[in-house]
Amino acid sequence: MTQEDLKKLLTELTALPKETEWVEFKVDHYDSQEIGEYISALSNSACLHNKVKGYLVFGIEDGTHNVRGTYVKPKQKKVGGEELENWLAMHLNPRIDFVIYEFQYGNKPIVLFEIDAANNTPVRFKGVAYIRVGSYKKKLSDHPEKERKIWKKQIGYDWSAHICKGANINDLDEGAIQKARIEYKKKNLHLANEVDSWDATAFLNKAKVTIEGRITRTAIILLGKDESTHFLSPSVAQITWILKNEHNIEKDYAHFGPPFLLNIEKLFGKIRNLKYRYLPDNTLFPTEIDQYDAWVIREVLHNCIAHQDYELRGRINVVEYPDELIFTNMGSFIPASVEEVIKQDAPLTQYRNDYLVRAMLNLNMIETIGSGIKKMFQKQRQRFFPLPDYDLTHTEKVVVKIQGKILDENYTRLLIEQTNLDLTTVMLLDKVQKQTNISKDEHKFLKSKKLVEGRYPNLFVSSKIASVTEEKAMYIKYKGFDDSHYQELVLAFIKKYGSATRKDINELLMNKLPDILTDKQKVDKINRLLSKIMAGKLNLIKSIGTKKIWVLSDDNSINSKT
Repeated sequence: MTQEDLKKLLTELTALPKETEWVEFKVDHYDSQEIGEYISALSNSACLHNKVKGYLVFGIEDGTHNVRGTYVKPKQKKVGGEELENWLAMHLNPRIDFVIYEFQYGNKPIVLFEIDAANNTPVRFKGVAYIRVGSYKKKLSDHPEKERKIWKKQIGYDWSAHICKGANINDLDEGAIQKARIEYKKKNLHLANEVDSWDATAFLNKAKVTIEGRITRTAIILLGKDESTHFLSPSVAQITWILKNEHNIEKDYAHFGPPFLLNIEKLFGKIRNLKYRYLPDNTLFPTEIDQYDAWVIREVLHNCIAHQDYELRGRINVVEYPDELIFTNMGSFIPASVEEVIKQDAPLTQYRNDYLVRAMLNLNMIETIGSGIKKMFQKQRQRFFPLPDYDLTHTEKVVVKIQGKILDENYTRLLIEQTNLDLTTVMLLDKVQKQTNISKDEHKFLKSKKLVEGRYPNLFVSSKIASVTEEKAMYIKYKGFDDSHYQELVLAFIKKYGSATRKDINELLMNKLPDILTDKQKVDKINRLLSKIMAGKLNLIKSIGTKKIWVLSDDNSINSKT
């Protein structure tokens, strides 16, 4: 990796929660034996969380993730006369690859171990396998449930392809099978004339729902009768819809089980897809649109079904608020990041439920493998709405939020005015409008395009969009006025009332300063403003008494009377 790649990687790692089990941060303290144990623990944890790599980083404070720098120099370290890297590799079983990088980050030395995830077999150091549990390193043997999961990741293991002992075609819903035929024909137009001639067993085999006539867990999930779900036990196949108001109070709910092929439409019918007018002044959008794109809702639901980790025995949840939908499914996000999925725009090399995913593809529930997430982002962008939010900070679940309202009118106008913006740039702007941190390099890029303003990291979408539409209110709200404007307000107040306390001045200015500033930053700005009015050539006001009451200066008092 280049220096820039390493810096970007470190920025991403330090943004993760401190309990991330496939990353360990240290400053200087280390021991050769301990490094070996951490390589084992991080490799095994990366495997469990479906990550390609684990990371051991020196030079970062563990609790705060602050960059401190390190004196550790592993490439110069020797153990018993042997280089540390070779000594570590010799004691790892099975042998896995790890790379040691030394680089500068903010002029501070950093050491980063990039460690391959375990592949089907727990990695041991000196005969002992380790694992991360929260922020602690433990022996894997003390956590048999985690060890079983690593062994289950062996090549060919697929929970969704498992045969349900004792199940037969009578455990499947006839209406669901008929619906499956219709959708299969839509997906396979070249076979449309043949499908009706196949009996149910032949059709389900060809659709890759059953295996040689035997009922799979996939068949139960997609086509099974409600009473057939016991074949999945102790796993659960259920989606719960909950309606909440703006105060987070539950108003209604419903549960949906197999056959998901039919019941997804029933769930979809529960969602109140109300009409939404973009702008109250009606200047840009004279017509109303639905809050949510129907395709996007179905795509998120289908992704939840396809990628749910059913072995965690949890349910898929859909929580509906007045202006947003929140979808939650169990299991970590397998790709490196959402950005990586969109950038690659190609099928993944690994799926949690490969058999289930391919059956859903054949039954027209998934359009094409690998492109669904990108299409969701594109559809939201085309509607000028906020992009989907993927919360991947949880270790065993994925949370997706779909907004049903505009958050920042400048962002919306920008998308309207500049339809040629690439999706990567739009994603960065979406983070800005949601006040999500972006890197300094990303800030420089947006600033060079004159798309954002403000002082890093407190950014907002550029005011030039407001000027295009001749509406300045949003700009003033975030950037504020020139200092001369606030100066005139203070002077006018003192001239009218004869004096002003600091409380008076705070009440006068606090709600007029830009929203992008914190309360402390607003107080600091008022301090600087008062000092500026009192000092140097201005000398417009002075403070009197121990409680600091501001009055007009002698010269300014004379001027104000003339």
